[in-house]
Amino acid sequence: MSSSPRQLRVASVQFESAPGDPAANFLKIEAFTAEAAAQGVRLVIFPEGCVSGYWFVRNLTVEQLAALAEPIPSGPSTQRLIALARRHGLSVGAGWFEADADGTFYNSYVVALPDGTVHRHRKLHAFEHAAMGSGSEFTVFDLPDGFRVGVLICYDCNIGENVRLTALRGAEILIAPHQTGAVRSRNPHLMGLIERHVWVDRHRDPAAIQREFLGDKGRGWLLRWLPSRAHDNGLFLIFSNGVGIDDDEVRTGNAMILDPYGRILAETSAAADAMVVADLDASLLEHATGRLWIRARRPELYGPLTQRTGQERSTREIKFQE
Repeated sequence: MSSSPRQLRVASVQFESAPGDPAANFLKIEAFTAEAAAQGVRLVIFPEGCVSGYWFVRNLTVEQLAALAEPIPSGPSTQRLIALARRHGLSVGAGWFEADADGTFYNSYVVALPDGTVHRHRKLHAFEHAAMGSGSEFTVFDLPDGFRVGVLICYDCNIGENVRLTALRGAEILIAPHQTGAVRSRNPHLMGLIERHVWVDRHRDPAAIQREFLGDKGRGWLLRWLPSRAHDNGLFLIFSNGVGIDDDEVRTGNAMILDPYGRILAETSAAADAMVVADLDASLLEHATGRLWIRARRPELYGPLTQRTGQERSTREIKFQE
C-alpha cells in the first residue's frame, strides 16, 4: 500500500504596516493568522519588516533605531509570535528589526513553530540603515508537517546563488518575505514610483491602481524572476509583500504562491490587505525540472563562484545606485 502524498496548506499575506507601531501591526497579524487557521493553513507568512514598519527606518538616528529594534528571541515580538503559533497550532513567520547583544542591528525574520521553537534569519544583503549589519548564515529547517523550508528576505532572493544554496541545503519551500515594487530605479523598462495619489484614490479610481499593480512596477516585474527562482531550484516559493504606503513609496502587494515548476498556485492583485492560500503537493518535487538540473551539476567547475572579482560592492551602495 502506497503512503499518501505529503501536502501542506500555506498562506501568504500582504498588508500595509504602520511605521514604528508593532502593537497595531500585530493586530493585523493576529487577525490574519486566525483566519488562516480557520481555513486549515499550517504555515502563514507575513512580509519583511511588517512588525516594526520598514522603509521609514532609513531616516532614523541610531538612537531611534535602538529604541525600535528588539532582541531575538527574548524580545516582546518574538514572544508574541510564539504565543500566536501555539494558540492556533500552526507555523507563522514575520519580520522586524533586531538588536543583537553586541550592539549590531539586523533586518530579521522569525518563524515560530507550534511547539514554541523559533528560527531566525538575518537578511544577508541589508541596506536599510547605515548601522544595519548583514547576516552571514543561511536558514533552513524542518517544519513539524514534514516539509523542509528556507528563508531569504527580499534582496537575498535577487542573488541567484542564495536561492541555489538554500535548495542545496534541502529546502523544499522558500519563504520569501519582501517590501518591494514601485521603487526608485534607473532601469528604463521596469519599476519607478507610483504616485501617492493613485493609492489614496484607489477606491474612487480602482482601474488606475490596478494598472500599476499588474504592470511593470508590480506583477510584471515579479514575473520576470520569481518563477525562475522556483523553477530553476525545484522548490515551492511563498512570496509575501507589503502593500500601500511605505514612507515615500507605494508597495505593490501581489502576494503569490508558486510551485516547483514556477507556476502560480494562488495570487492577488488587491490594492488592500489580503491573504492567498494554496495546497502544496510534495509529489511535484521529485521530478521538477530544477531538481533534475541540480543533479546534473558539476561542482568541480564552480570554484570561481567563491572568488572575488573586484566588482563586488556593498548591497547598500548598489541599492542606492539602481
